[in-house]
Amino acid sequence: MNVDTPYLSDIQEIISHRYDNGYDLWATVDKKLLKGAPFTTLESVLYLLELGVSPQEPILQAAQNLIFSNWKEDGRIKTSPTGGIYPCHTALAVCALCHMGCANDKRIQKSFSYFLDTQQKDGGWKRNKYSFGRGEETVYSTPYTTLVVLDLMRFSPFLNKDTRLDKAVDFLLEHWTIRKPISPCHYGIGTLFMQIEYPFRGYNLFYYVYILSFYEKAKKDKRFLEAFNILEQKTVNGKIPVERNVPKLSKLTFCRKGYPCELATKHFNEIQENINVSNGNIKQAIFRTNRKGEAHAKTL
Repeated sequence: MNVDTPYLSDIQEIISHRYDNGYDLWATVDKKLLKGAPFTTLESVLYLLELGVSPQEPILQAAQNLIFSNWKEDGRIKTSPTGGIYPCHTALAVCALCHMGCANDKRIQKSFSYFLDTQQKDGGWKRNKYSFGRGEETVYSTPYTTLVVLDLMRFSPFLNKDTRLDKAVDFLLEHWTIRKPISPCHYGIGTLFMQIEYPFRGYNLFYYVYILSFYEKAKKDKRFLEAFNILEQKTVNGKIPVERNVPKLSKLTFCRKGYPCELATKHFNEIQENINVSNGNIKQAIFRTNRKGEAHAKTL
């Protein structure tokens, strides 16, 4: 592998797990792509891409072929040979393929259409599996699935050109106000959400702000600016610290818990570029949001 990076040991560590689940490419013998977290097929390819491994490397080309082998004519991707095909699983698989440079593939174009055609009335997407019963919170779409869909849709020709994606953005911004656990999967905005998790692999403040920063609908919204302001206050000398991670990633140097992270900081810099913090209107909006937060804190 021809990789010029200070993270070579991390790359080697991730690749060392490729047979852990019984087959090659982090998959199980029956080709499950989401088994064995955090070293699943769909997660591991994203780690390697994050560390600078080219999508053209044989290992990622093989993983790409494995994921595509589960693609269906309606645009969905089956990540397990048994059970249903859920929007959340398809979203994770399509997102991985988009990050590998496959957005122009006709199959992915069909997957983009699948998501736009199956959007819920509230603007999001959800898995119709009610493991926690059918409480009133389950009428809502799933915030995490919706966030992943917006992640993959930024590779599509619909980015900032389709009002259906604006509706999805509104759904996630409304969750910033609702806060409580919603959807059949009970995703909420609480203590764990507010902790910076990196690499991106769950519903949390950093991933939330990062993806929404690509959408014009979000950039000047007060709720987004509040979220960005909280994230900005967590920086240490301009760098993003990792506040939460899973123990099995502790051997990796690029995402050490409790330390500033160079690669995470690159994403924070992208956020700043996306919202154009040098623009006076944005800076004033952030300032007003911050002052309001300070005033609220003093009255508690």
